[in-house]
Amino acid sequence: MHEVRNTHAWQILRDRGVQFLIYASVLLISAVFIWILVDLIRGGIAHLSWEFLIEPPRDTGRAGGIAPILVSTLLILLVAVLTAVPIAWTTAILLAEFVAVDNAFGKAVRFSLHVLAGVPSIVFGLFGNAFFSIYLGLGFSILSGGLTLACMLLPILTSTAEAGLRTVPNTYRTSASALGLTRTAALIHLILPAAAPVLAAGLLLGIGRALAETAALLFTSGYVERMPDSLLDSGRALALHIFDLSMNVPGGDTPAYASSLVLVSLLLCINILAMKFAHGLQRRKIMT
Repeated sequence: MHEVRNTHAWQILRDRGVQFLIYASVLLISAVFIWILVDLIRGGIAHLSWEFLIEPPRDTGRAGGIAPILVSTLLILLVAVLTAVPIAWTTAILLAEFVAVDNAFGKAVRFSLHVLAGVPSIVFGLFGNAFFSIYLGLGFSILSGGLTLACMLLPILTSTAEAGLRTVPNTYRTSASALGLTRTAALIHLILPAAAPVLAAGLLLGIGRALAETAALLFTSGYVERMPDSLLDSGRALALHIFDLSMNVPGGDTPAYASSLVLVSLLLCINILAMKFAHGLQRRKIMT
């Protein structure tokens, strides 16, 4: 009886210890984010204004705003996402729904994705410069930068999408088959809506990496601060602008902080909107 009581007390102590570690980890992660956010607000809030968002930069970024930088950033991100998402999600559907786990072709594709995910961004930049900028003749342009980022996003989007599709219970597939639905209909009406939160999470990871990228865009999209007229124009991304202000422009720390605050705010807005869209889509599918 005494041994049973000791074992029970040890189990309670162990469970509380695990709970403490979990909560401590969550608090630590939240504290790091809050620390970074507070530091950015303290360093850049005084410089942040409406004029800062709508005016072009002057005096190498020390004065003026970031309007052309924001437009170039959003265009680069749009090219990257619109190029990478269809390819990545189609590949994920193929691997999760139509190829067996132990299939040699599937193993080769997954191995390639794992290797691609570990390639440094500077290598993607050199590849993008050699292939898109020089070989295809796109030059230093928003299109070159977006296509290079699309190559970087492929392993993230494909791996997360495949994992999300595999988490959908097999009962969805067997029930759809019993009702006479084709695999395509089951995929569109059942499996993809069920995996929507994971797909959105993977998309957010990809967008976050794309928005924060500097090295790859340095060799592809260019350094120009003016407002782009087309996708073939050179354009400076926001992360690259922050790097330039903080490293190469004396007295550029304050606008760099303000630009960083805009970048983080943009990421937060995209995260909130994407998660609401995914949960709303899933809720509508469940109700219908």
